Amino acid sequence: MHIKSALSLKGTGKFIMSKKLILGVLASGRGSNLQAIIDAISSGALQAEIGVVLSNKKDAYALTRAKKAGIPAIYFDPNNYPSREAYDTVLLETLRAHLVELVVLAGYMRLLTAKLVRPYLGRMLNIHPSLLPAFPGLHAQRQAIEYGVKLSGCTIHFVDEKMDHGPVIAQAAVPVKAGETTSSLADRILIEEHHLLPRVIQWFAEGRLSIEGRVVRHLTD
Repeated sequence: MHIKSALSLKGTGKFIMSKKLILGVLASGRGSNLQAIIDAISSGALQAEIGVVLSNKKDAYALTRAKKAGIPAIYFDPNNYPSREAYDTVLLETLRAHLVELVVLAGYMRLLTAKLVRPYLGRMLNIHPSLLPAFPGLHAQRQAIEYGVKLSGCTIHFVDEKMDHGPVIAQAAVPVKAGETTSSLADRILIEEHHLLPRVIQWFAEGRLSIEGRVVRHLTD
């Protein structure tokens, strides 16, 4: 699968954006990765705009961050829907209504169904606080410390129908120090997440990512 949303100038190594990429961000918590995206857009480092932020948690601070930035922010209560598929159908309809081209899961703590994943296959990213395939799922930082690894980090990958499983786009390594706590490791990994996520979204916006099976290739021209 070749993903392209920018025009390439042959022989120059440059890409011209045909239009700004419209993002939809799903978040369940404090939204620090959402803020990293907002800041990158504001600084000009990321040529995109956020069309909508969605959350499954009413008190998610990510919704507050979005509202402060003038971005539509919507909470959908999962308890109001008879199934996970019904819930994801509403999310899908909302993303489409806001013309979202790329979905970013930024600390979204709810498993997605095929109802939402399939329409955005190859156009949905997730960030996870480990070097996948190691330590998928919850409490990845604690898993890493308990296992005794010397390197942890974060992974950005395309989303498929399995949890923390899709093709890896980019990773950043973080050493696990002696006496490391879950909190201290999480904080240091988060710094790398904030650098890496906007960069990967920009690669997508420039059409630099090509999916070949499980391998994501980075195009330079």
